[in-house]
Amino acid sequence: MLRFLQLLFLSVLLFSGCYSFRGISIDYETVKTYYVEQFTNNALNAQPALAQRLAEDLKEKIRTESRLVLNDENPDIEFKGTIVRYDVSSEAPQPGETTALNRLTITTAIEYINNKNEDKGWKKNFSFFYDFSSSQDLSSVEDDAVSTISNQMMEDIFNAAFTDW
Repeated sequence: MLRFLQLLFLSVLLFSGCYSFRGISIDYETVKTYYVEQFTNNALNAQPALAQRLAEDLKEKIRTESRLVLNDENPDIEFKGTIVRYDVSSEAPQPGETTALNRLTITTAIEYINNKNEDKGWKKNFSFFYDFSSSQDLSSVEDDAVSTISNQMMEDIFNAAFTDW
């Protein structure tokens, strides 16, 4: 039994070149580098530094969850992003024309370019929101809201680019 487990472990190590337990499907023999272009901000009312933050968050996500290396010269895959929506809306109406919750929504348009296999490229919108009490001002929750939204969007972008699920 011990011998079987050792062989199983060795097999997993040998065949982990393309797949991991997360379901990532990157062919590390052909795709070795990535680049994330500085995002563009086309959304009204967005923080001035939001575009840079989202681009950096995506770089960090790829760096920590894959073996790809950041390279701005002839990368194997590229990401281009534009912030297209950043707004607060009223949710959960209450009697008397007030609301219990406000919702910050951020939407990005992402282009994924696979320079090794053009058929795998795509353009998609990714959006997420953060609800907060209407008794709170956006500025008091904005850092937490942007962090929560960014974390979810980066997970969604990463999964769209690197999983076959």
